[in-house]
Amino acid sequence: MGNPLRFILTPGQASDYTQAEALIAGIPADYILGDKGYDSKALRDAIQSQGAIPVIPPRKTSPQVACDYALYCERNLVERFFLKIKHFRRIATRYEQTPRAFLSILSLVSAFIWTK
Repeated sequence: MGNPLRFILTPGQASDYTQAEALIAGIPADYILGDKGYDSKALRDAIQSQGAIPVIPPRKTSPQVACDYALYCERNLVERFFLKIKHFRRIATRYEQTPRAFLSILSLVSAFIWTK
């Protein structure tokens, strides 16, 4: 569990939220978990249109919606994956100079993690 299914690179100064819909498109799921940074009506609608239930806690400034906090605790699998890949020096220090090279080494490391 907690293994990667898809990667989309974004520029360092861009929010990951900009690629959230593309990242989940076509991946079958009952629930899609995200942190408060992914709280938006558009993303919630996209998740529901795929037949999944969004498990995203609302921001304090957003309209309050229900969130299954017990299920939200499973989001730690994502954080654990990032911890796993940071054990690989090339990723942690970002030696790769181009997005293509970085995505290549990220894919290689992910394949290694899948086989463990």
